[in-house]
Amino acid sequence: MSELLDNQEEATKVVVNFLKKKSKSKTKFYIKDFYKLFPDDKPRMIKKVINKMVEREILEFWSSGSTTMYGLKGVGIQHSAEGEE
Repeated sequence: MSELLDNQEEATKVVVNFLKKKSKSKTKFYIKDFYKLFPDDKPRMIKKVINKMVEREILEFWSSGSTTMYGLKGVGIQHSAEGEE
């Protein structure tokens, strides 16, 4: 495991900064989009960090039933608001 993933707070900062930077064009991301943030780590470890951020309510996940995506909590179209204008 890289030092970045070993330090939960630093990993959180990296993910949140990435999402904020991209939020003007996109608000939901696939888990594989986070892999490039931690190139020295295995996908399973990255997924654990992302899921921990969901548990801490920093991120939320959105599922279409066949696809799961992640985004900052409260940013973008939320699953509960789909179809509403």
